[in-house]
Amino acid sequence: MTETARSHARPYDDVLETIGWTPLIRLHRVTAGLRTPVYAKAEFFNPGGSVKDRIGLAMIEAAERDGRLKPGGLIVEATSGNTGVGLALAAAVKGYRCVFTMPDKMSQEKSRLLRALGAEVIITPTAVPPDHPENYIMKGRAIAAAHTNAIFADQHYNAVNPDAHYKTTGPEIWEQTDGRVTHFVCSPGTGGTVTGAGRYLKEKNPDIRVIAGDPVGSIYTEYARTHCKAEGQPYKVEGIGGDKIPTALDFTVIDEWMFVTDRDAMLLARRLAREEGLLVGGSTGVNLAVALDVARRLDDPNALVVTILCDTGERYLSKVFSDEWMRENQMLETEPATAATIIGAKRSGAPELVTVAPTATARQALNLMSTYDVSQLPVVESGDCVGAVTESTLTAQALADPQVLEQTVRELMEAPLPVVDAALPLERLTTLLLRDRPAVVIRRDGRLAGIVTRYDVLHHVAGIR
Repeated sequence: MTETARSHARPYDDVLETIGWTPLIRLHRVTAGLRTPVYAKAEFFNPGGSVKDRIGLAMIEAAERDGRLKPGGLIVEATSGNTGVGLALAAAVKGYRCVFTMPDKMSQEKSRLLRALGAEVIITPTAVPPDHPENYIMKGRAIAAAHTNAIFADQHYNAVNPDAHYKTTGPEIWEQTDGRVTHFVCSPGTGGTVTGAGRYLKEKNPDIRVIAGDPVGSIYTEYARTHCKAEGQPYKVEGIGGDKIPTALDFTVIDEWMFVTDRDAMLLARRLAREEGLLVGGSTGVNLAVALDVARRLDDPNALVVTILCDTGERYLSKVFSDEWMRENQMLETEPATAATIIGAKRSGAPELVTVAPTATARQALNLMSTYDVSQLPVVESGDCVGAVTESTLTAQALADPQVLEQTVRELMEAPLPVVDAALPLERLTTLLLRDRPAVVIRRDGRLAGIVTRYDVLHHVAGIR
């Protein structure tokens, strides 16, 4: 029987008992060539899928002990999503209502998940100052203040946050590494994880180094250096970094800060999924970027780097793991557009290629054009394009002489449309279409596979879907 199986050998009274004691996993493929071992604590094994499950339960229980939260009460929090999930799980078991405020840059998966757990979610603008009434923290506080028997969990300024990690995350890492951990890498959002776990580990061994990653655009790194609060800039990574200084973050625990770009974080998160089977979000990408850099610098097989896998990547399928979103945000190389690219982007609902036989009548050709909403048809015989008919020409001829409708396409067709390979670059395709040709036929793997018109190319260039 495996250790994992033994750890769940007895039934639990409720889902909250499964929070914590997440596995510590050694990384192999993303660390190829590094002599320093890197281990990652897989917090997505928590029932709510993130490290924040630990503080959600702890903050509710603290409020209950203090008498601030009574049966049937309301829990309000400003969250990037994961703390809300942790609170909502505990609230569902304990019978509380929840209202969460969330910045609009967060993934849609998070807001949907919170609503699925019975919470009310209020989306607020990201691009407002920290003291603006529409800032997600300010709005959350106002909602809590307007209700009786309500608490604002206030994870950024709640001492229970780091204390929960001091009591659980830090001791778990110490025990799971048999006290051999030498470097702890954790990127702060509220600061609770790095502060609590880092403080515990340093108390066990003062030589342990705590290193924090920070998204480019966050103010934490500059504040750690100057102790002056600067202006932050927008960034895409969710849940870490900040534009304010939370009291849950103890800067004295952290020995070193390192900036990580959105692109590096997202690409590393994707690598971790594909190379290690660990599906995580962008904040973990920041952790991993720093952990790999630390391991590279150490170049010491006797050192031991531990980092945090913050949450499950299932919350970022529409972002980190969407090629389209990554390309739109300049974090994934855009492949050169070709004729095949244009065909793939068409969303007309018609077949990729509508053709007509030379033996068909003009009436049948016009019916095809009407059915599929196309204005020209390649005339195909024995797999080759032998001519073309257009709606404008056939319509003009039929209006002049209705008998034309019964003539064969062979009698009425014009010169065939150019046939080009699917790999033809967009620039050359555009040149062809500018030479009084309304469309070209695309050949792929030896067969006619589609048609591209001037309007198709225009829609692609203009980004019209």
